[in-house]
Amino acid sequence: MTDGFSVPGGVTASGSLPGVLTRVRGLASRLGVPPAEVFDVTRLSVASGVPDTVVKDLLSGRSGGEPDLQVRFLQRFDLLRRTRLKPNGRRYTQQEIADGAGMSRQQAGALINGDRRPTLEHCAAIQRFFGVHAGFLSAEDSDALVFALQLTEQELLQRAAAQERSTRDRQVVPATGHGGAARGPSDEPTGSTTMDDALERLLQNHGVRGIAWRAAQLPTDKHRDKVTEWLDMLLESVKPPHGPTEP
Repeated sequence: MTDGFSVPGGVTASGSLPGVLTRVRGLASRLGVPPAEVFDVTRLSVASGVPDTVVKDLLSGRSGGEPDLQVRFLQRFDLLRRTRLKPNGRRYTQQEIADGAGMSRQQAGALINGDRRPTLEHCAAIQRFFGVHAGFLSAEDSDALVFALQLTEQELLQRAAAQERSTRDRQVVPATGHGGAARGPSDEPTGSTTMDDALERLLQNHGVRGIAWRAAQLPTDKHRDKVTEWLDMLLESVKPPHGPTEP
């Protein structure tokens, strides 16, 4: 699972928290990953900047979060200084933060002490200095947690893809010597295994894994339905005048 210490800039969270929670739970269950690992409160707090207590409330379906931008900023700025340390394990000083963020030491001190309300420019400069994503210091708590969970979702999807590749690499069907393939009674595919194998063959044989991967990253069913509409339109545009011909 990601620790959230450095992710690409310019990325913003999208989608609802319940929807992301449902997808992450489903992926974790499929992969056999313990819920305590994917929903570790401390890890999600560090990744999102949201206080532990608020993370617990939001994961439990309770309302929570700090509505005031300055208070959120102070909470997350403090977390950055405690968790994003110098190579020697020490905190960055106010002067080092000021120099790295392109502001005076007085400005940095006023922001850290809560004597000055941050602007978006202040937030962007500090985020760049600490190497965290855009919106880390300013996003609402629920949106910040959604972003952290989406990073977890991406890692679970990557883990699932790696497992599928590993499974395919291990599958060796011995020949019978008469042009057939040996298969014992225990090898007969049944139930969900057959469906999963059929889906895997579809993705592999038709080269659409990239499309499926990207669709899985979309935050809501509404977004995925839009992809389906676009694909339907594309199919209509390339369909032969009299429909497909039999080989």
